[in-house]
Amino acid sequence: MGRMKKDIHPQYYPEAKIKCNCGRVFTVGATKPEIKVEICSGCHPFYTGEEKLIDTAGRVERFKSRRAKAKPKTKAKHGIKSSK
Repeated sequence: MGRMKKDIHPQYYPEAKIKCNCGRVFTVGATKPEIKVEICSGCHPFYTGEEKLIDTAGRVERFKSRRAKAKPKTKAKHGIKSSK
């Protein structure tokens, strides 16, 4: 059997604090004493059932403005005949 190498593992914090932007704080085991996150299970739309868009770079507004400027396309009917 091989031996485990000493001093290669990071320090483990069994009472690490996780802090979310929504204000929720909970405790887990981690290799950092404190972790800050933008979204957690308390504020994520999948778990809350609420639809909330998180837009940090203005992508949603750009998409909506491009969509409003675009002309609606109509589907052209093609007369395709089957050969029998």
